[in-house]
Amino acid sequence: MRAARCPSTATSAPASDEHTRKPMSDLNARVNETRGILERIARDFSPAVFASSLAAEDMVLTDLILKAGLPITIFSLETGRLHKETLAMFDKVKAHYGYDIVVMRPKQELVDEYVAKNGLNAFYDSVEMRKGCCYVRKVEPLGRALAGNKAWITGQRRAQSTTRLELPVQEDDAAHGMAKFNPLADWSEDDVWTYIRDNNVPYNDLHDRGYPSIGCEPCTRAIQPGEDVRAGRWWWENADSKECGLHLVDGKLIRIKSVAPA
Repeated sequence: MRAARCPSTATSAPASDEHTRKPMSDLNARVNETRGILERIARDFSPAVFASSLAAEDMVLTDLILKAGLPITIFSLETGRLHKETLAMFDKVKAHYGYDIVVMRPKQELVDEYVAKNGLNAFYDSVEMRKGCCYVRKVEPLGRALAGNKAWITGQRRAQSTTRLELPVQEDDAAHGMAKFNPLADWSEDDVWTYIRDNNVPYNDLHDRGYPSIGCEPCTRAIQPGEDVRAGRWWWENADSKECGLHLVDGKLIRIKSVAPA
């Protein structure tokens, strides 16, 4: 397996950015803190699950969870419209860790109903149409994946977008009736890629082609140097609407309650 690298200047923070490369001691401390969060989740919030998009951040968490042998189930939403490079990640994880990621797919009848009523690519027509597609392909399967668990984990980071600037490490997800954790909330882009490179973590090949954030194929494009890391997601929409609904309630981004670690 090739050594991982930070893909391109289009996906890296500029030298003047607050998220420039930290001393290794800082990253080591951040890694140890994240390990502690994951261990606490496994100990105090079992059963817990990790919702992986198979992107760089999620591969960091995958590496930490599997190397520690934590009893946290990893699942991914296979929407039916993912890039082939993203689908290849299931085999990469299996080959590297010997672990089969649980695959959650949308209900075919809901997909057929949406397409028959609106058209295959109706998500380009309006934010409402796009969120309707996201609901069918992502939000509804997520609800099934979370059912019966006490907590779920995401790879969200504050630096990813304007909608995540106040992202807490732990929050109360009232919509699903469980705790929600964002262990990488304060990690920078450079932190993520330094960890991937130093630990030989497998990653999506699209990251080498200017895709810092990867979703469904028709809704994701590569970004240009200087663009926001999520500029390639739903690029035809305003920046403040770029959430798929996985972290929304009634169409609004919800940070109901930030919970301080016990």
